[in-house]
Amino acid sequence: MSMIDDVIALAAAHGPRLSAQGATVNEAGLDYRVVMASDATGQRWVLRIPRRADVSEGMAAETRVLDLVAPVLAEDGVAVPDWQIRSPELIGYPALPGSPGLTLTDAGEPDWHMDPASPDYAERLGRLLARLHSITPEQAEAAGVEVRTPTQVRQAWQDDIARVSEAFTVLPALTEAWQDWLEDDTCWPEQTVMTHGEIYPAHVLFDEKGTVTGVLDWTTARVDDPARDLTAQYGAAGEEMLQATLTAYEQAGGHVHPGLAAQTKHLWNASPIGYALYALTTGAETDLATAAAMLNPQA
Repeated sequence: MSMIDDVIALAAAHGPRLSAQGATVNEAGLDYRVVMASDATGQRWVLRIPRRADVSEGMAAETRVLDLVAPVLAEDGVAVPDWQIRSPELIGYPALPGSPGLTLTDAGEPDWHMDPASPDYAERLGRLLARLHSITPEQAEAAGVEVRTPTQVRQAWQDDIARVSEAFTVLPALTEAWQDWLEDDTCWPEQTVMTHGEIYPAHVLFDEKGTVTGVLDWTTARVDDPARDLTAQYGAAGEEMLQATLTAYEQAGGHVHPGLAAQTKHLWNASPIGYALYALTTGAETDLATAAAMLNPQA
């Protein structure tokens, strides 16, 4: 049996009877491989298969996040996955309307279906984030979602940097820049908010007019630094579109503290830390080699 047949058989054990005909596999995710298949009515289903045991362990937390954010984002017509199959080996839900703004080709190259540097997207993203970030730490805590205070956010980065510095050879200039950042009070948030953590066009669904219809993959969501939801926008679209997003965000009720833009750039520059932690989790030689090259590019 093929991998698709295996997954469809697994889904059938939980209820939905899906067809292997026309089913597709997406290997792009670091945590899940995804199969798309249809039932007899033509409804497409998303089947997510965890790649590692640590991913399965995080499923209960993601369920609580989805239950918290679903009614809030629905006020703006934005959907999130409704997990109708919830088991350690499989998550399944009816596909949301719209299609992602970014996918990967078979060769692993990015295939954009929208312009990440468009002012229209910047405005829509700003409004979306203002709505998400309106969920308070108290609401998240009551829902059983992880909450980090501003102090804990800063400490977590300090701990992550220490762990990465111990496991890899890091370019001295990078170490120095990270230390300056950790000590710079102006960029760290004075309040934390409900964040997605990986909000970029691969996880955002759009209709033909560019309206946001859904947001996928809430694995890393928690109450944290608001800048973490702006980082990908800065990385893909640059300074001007970051500012456009922040303007729309503020107009929609988001709180823009003085160091938010600077913190967004710091987080983008700190992306090698996140990748190194991922490599330490997987232990895969190729991942570790990629991380080592990011952290010490002159080696």
